[in-house]
Order: sequence, then structure tokens, then C-alpha cells
Amino acid sequence: MGTERRWQVIEAGFRGDTDTARAALGDPEPLVRASALRALRRIGVLTAAEIEASSGDPDREVRRTAAEMAAGAPGADVSRLIDDPEVFVAEMAAWALGEREHPRDAEIELLIDRCTSHPEALVREACAAALGAIGDSRGLPAILAACRDKPAVRRRAVLALAPFDGPEVEAALQHALTDRDWQVRQNAEDLISPRD
Repeated sequence: MGTERRWQVIEAGFRGDTDTARAALGDPEPLVRASALRALRRIGVLTAAEIEASSGDPDREVRRTAAEMAAGAPGADVSRLIDDPEVFVAEMAAWALGEREHPRDAEIELLIDRCTSHPEALVREACAAALGAIGDSRGLPAILAACRDKPAVRRRAVLALAPFDGPEVEAALQHALTDRDWQVRQNAEDLISPRD
């Protein structure tokens, strides 16, 4: 169902056929709608309004794609997706916010809050990584707190310390060297003594 239409939309993205790609944003099939977002981005005409509209789509794959597209569209507000009921949508939203060249203060504050408060460990992990990618000093306390979370979150949080320095960072890295999880220990060792 919709496979042929999906291929037409994908092809439209390579041919620069904006009309076909844009019309597919209203297709009944979710995968066609998601492909339409990608096609419009490939053409270079995807708008912030289209991303935001798709962030409210009933289908999780369309919302996840909208979050992904928002990484390169700083005008698109998809911050609500960080609380999406589908964990992989929320994870993608956190990643996208971390990929923005100049994230808004409200986006940084949201990442800081969800880094320690989100009920899903995968999203807390993504928030820690995003804060590390942004490198804003306001995010450091949340990253340090994440260094005491579940193993997967700790692994990401230790790596997120890379752009920071100071006694708190040094203490967190030294503590991570004795972590129960070998990957946390390895990540800390790699930051303290990077390989050439």
C-alpha cells in the first residue's frame, strides 16, 4: 500500500519536483508522508512550518522524521517532541536540538531539564549527548548528574564532558574510572588520555 507513491516521492526529491513532494505531505500513507519530508529537504525547499506541522502527525515515523529534519532547520520548533509518547521520537528530538548550530535558550533549558527528569533512560542519554554537543556551560550540572544515572546514560554523559574542564569535570572523570561498567571506564580513560 502506497509503495509506488513512495518511490515517486523519493524520485521527486532527486529530480527537484517540488510539487509532487509537497503534495505527498498529505498522503494517507505515513511512509509516503515521511518520504515527502526527506524529498523536500533534498530539494532544499522544506519549510519550518512544514516540519512543525508534521511534528503533530498521528504516525510516529512521520514525527520522528520531522524531528530529524529539524536539526538543519533552526526556525522549526519541535521541542514538544522531546516528550513524545514514542521513545524513539523523543530521542530523535533531543538529538536534533543538539545538532543545531545556535540552539535557543529555551531548547537548552529543555535539554537540561529532561537530561535528569525524563522517564525514559534513552531520552536522558540523548539529552546528555546533546548538551555535550552544544557545549554550553549551563548544561554541565545536568551532564554531571547524568554521570550517576543508569550505565547507558553514564556512558554517554562521560563522553559529553569532552568540551568542558574544571575540577568538577576532573572529579567526574576520575570517579568514572572506577565505574562498575567497563564502557564507562573506557570512555573516561579515552577522555583523560586520548589516543593519537
